[in-house]
Amino acid sequence: MNRTAATGSGVPACACPICAAGAEYFLSVEGRDYFRCPACQARFLHPSQHPARHEEVTHYRHHENDPEDPRYRRFLAKLADPLLDRLPPGASGLDYGCGPGPALAAMLREAGHPMALYDPFFAPDPAPLRRAYDFVVCTETAEHFHNPAMEFAFLRGLVRPGGWLALMTCFQTDDDRFAGWHYRRDPTHVVFYREETLRVVARSWGWFCEVPEKDVVLMRRPMTVPA
Repeated sequence: MNRTAATGSGVPACACPICAAGAEYFLSVEGRDYFRCPACQARFLHPSQHPARHEEVTHYRHHENDPEDPRYRRFLAKLADPLLDRLPPGASGLDYGCGPGPALAAMLREAGHPMALYDPFFAPDPAPLRRAYDFVVCTETAEHFHNPAMEFAFLRGLVRPGGWLALMTCFQTDDDRFAGWHYRRDPTHVVFYREETLRVVARSWGWFCEVPEKDVVLMRRPMTVPA
């Protein structure tokens, strides 16, 4: 259906980029039009307004993610600590969307886990994407996905049976504060997840899902395909 948003903004209606359900117009802020999904609870920027690739990489180069910064390491420990509690010794991992300073990969290597790196801008060698891993980590990356359904399907295929997909992204919880939310104001953030959004993804795959910390989701692939 190609009807326009009910506000008269002229932006065509669209499907949810995560679960493909019909999305509803949400609001417009600073010339950007956002929609929400009644099925998985995601909020997202209309695809026609996604930033261009060169705009994204210019913005990313201003990030200061020093692998040796103790404050940054404490931030990443929200994901690293519960994941490490669940991993067997020597489990192999991939840091997907590692950025220019792959601090999380360094932390996991220090804990005894061999790590591969991939980032479309800063570590674009596709070779690590041609194998599967015991775990895949994706931190502060999923909010940048222009096509999250495709990205999640790809990540799913990188995890071995019994393995883990660990995600960290700031959960959207309060519609009344969305317009002024710091996460929304980042011009490269185009999709915003609630805890339920990622549980919907896990359920659609038949994977186990838990939320050990706010903004952290751990999904585990079953050892065998459910009947």
